[in-house]
Amino acid sequence: MKTDLTLHDRTLILHRFPKRNSETLQAWDAGDEYIINYVEELGFTEHKHILILNDNFGALSCWFSAQHKVTMMSDSFIAQTGTRANLASNQCNDISFMTTMDEIPSDIDLVIMQIPKSNRHLTWQLSRLRAALDSNILIVSVNKAKDIHTSTLKLFEKYLGQTKTSLAWRKHRLVFSNANSAQIIPIDPITRWDVDGENFALNNYPNVYSGESLDLGARFMLPNLPRKEGIKHIIDLGCGNGVLSCRMGQLNPTAKFTCVDESFMAVESARQNLIEVLGTDREINCVANNCLDGFMASSADLIMCNPPFHQQQAITDHIAWQMFCDAKHVLSSGGQLLVIGNRHLGYDAKLARLFGNAKVKTVASNNKFVILQATK
Repeated sequence: MKTDLTLHDRTLILHRFPKRNSETLQAWDAGDEYIINYVEELGFTEHKHILILNDNFGALSCWFSAQHKVTMMSDSFIAQTGTRANLASNQCNDISFMTTMDEIPSDIDLVIMQIPKSNRHLTWQLSRLRAALDSNILIVSVNKAKDIHTSTLKLFEKYLGQTKTSLAWRKHRLVFSNANSAQIIPIDPITRWDVDGENFALNNYPNVYSGESLDLGARFMLPNLPRKEGIKHIIDLGCGNGVLSCRMGQLNPTAKFTCVDESFMAVESARQNLIEVLGTDREINCVANNCLDGFMASSADLIMCNPPFHQQQAITDHIAWQMFCDAKHVLSSGGQLLVIGNRHLGYDAKLARLFGNAKVKTVASNNKFVILQATK
């Protein structure tokens, strides 16, 4: 796996986060290189303020921090943590970190954007840029050419302004825009909907996974959640909007909850939803984190987990494995891990390897999903 990004007689050593000895994926892609080359060819003068949206692991932030003031806005705790590590290891200048829920700074000279996967998140960011920027500020965005559709460009034109594209280079394309659309179209950050079969509704910020409807995995898991006597502490690992915790809180009225996700928007959505459904008297803690890094051993009675099988745009199973390992460490003796996943992912074998064959059982299954219980 290549770790050295060399361009314009300069080299950065970049790693993904969390750093793994067996890593097979790069911490940057050709889109990062395309934008770096384009901005360098512009001859941009030093000490400008560059806003970088959705930097994956800090390749752009590290590169441009050498000569410019950089503000990185990202909804990803993983991306921000990886960027901090790469800035430190390359002895880069400090940059400012913000989430995509924060207000855009008023003194920006150039915007660079990795186009997010979610159109809701993209539309939110475009609307915010239109409201915050002067029309002469250039916004340069990038994505794989196959993922820049006519509908994508129409979103840029509707919510941001005049837009054109570059030629494709190494399967990536640049999008050039200015914040000059005829009107500012404000976006409500909250999408709210009732949960089918339950007596509560959910708030969803723009980058929350399955933020427009209940995902099929959660739909299958809800009626299979347990009511357990004496349970004290429940962790919702990869909580999303907190739907599982809301229902578990109703079933287990004395339990305290910790909701963990790497998305700042997910954490805020879960916090709002749990307070609304369970009330202000419940002990609720919602945190952005890399799995259960820093959690105390033997501190939870039950952990719920619906693992993602991708990181950024890459398909990977290392997140699920880290979640399972962290859960075993954090569970108390006799504590249980509840996992839902697609049947083909083979989580039963992974859990048996970690907890032991006799400690893993199937709670429920259908033709698409399986719910597994592992006991420490």
